[in-house]
Amino acid sequence: MIKPLQAGEVFGKSAFSCRFALKLLIVKFRSVIFLTLAILIIDQSLKIWIKTNFYLGEEKLLIGSWFRLHFIENEGMAYGWKLGGEWGKIILTLFRLFAVVFGTYYIRHIIKEGYHRGFIICATLIYAGAIGNLIDSMFYGLIFENSGDIFNPYVSTIFPEEGYAGFLHGRVVDMLYFPIITDAHFPEWVPFWGGEEFEFFRPVFNIADASISIGVITILLFQKRFFERKKKEPHPTVETSTTVNDEVQVS
Repeated sequence: MIKPLQAGEVFGKSAFSCRFALKLLIVKFRSVIFLTLAILIIDQSLKIWIKTNFYLGEEKLLIGSWFRLHFIENEGMAYGWKLGGEWGKIILTLFRLFAVVFGTYYIRHIIKEGYHRGFIICATLIYAGAIGNLIDSMFYGLIFENSGDIFNPYVSTIFPEEGYAGFLHGRVVDMLYFPIITDAHFPEWVPFWGGEEFEFFRPVFNIADASISIGVITILLFQKRFFERKKKEPHPTVETSTTVNDEVQVS
């Protein structure tokens, strides 16, 4: 059947496709914003509660002895890893700031380019975690006073007359502790650590650290699915003796 090509029909379908694509982008952006805010609210609420209710080293058992709240502060990266000295602290905070600025651009880019939804979620988890720890590094020294310890057990107050450190010198608050395996030792034959005490999971971390780790690990596990290229389907050609011009289409 041969019928005339209706220009209004084409433009109508094109406009509908554009509106649908724009609506889809808006939904994705809103999802990213919602997930980021949810992680930040949970992360910061727990940190502020710990900081204003626990002294350094204080611990509370939540589930048996393998899930605990254990308050520590660190000046380094996730799970307490450090970059030494005052300059190391500043460099690390500036690196976090750069990562957040780049992350803002990158997430916008991958949404527009139509990347896999799972990859966008993982990138958002990493992004939100980086913001969470950046807030600690930038502002906690200004809005909190020093916390006491087991020898001088007092809790910090928020918004004191003077904070414990300047801008960019705040310490990251950690509290989640999962010592699932304790009182164990490495076998004697293990190089370097043979016979030494072994504990799993030793690091104390926070919600932001967990968010970053989940995002990174999930990307590593599902990278083939996230980055697989769509195979182009071959378009068969049909030979015909019919004359085709710009005024008609074949259906």
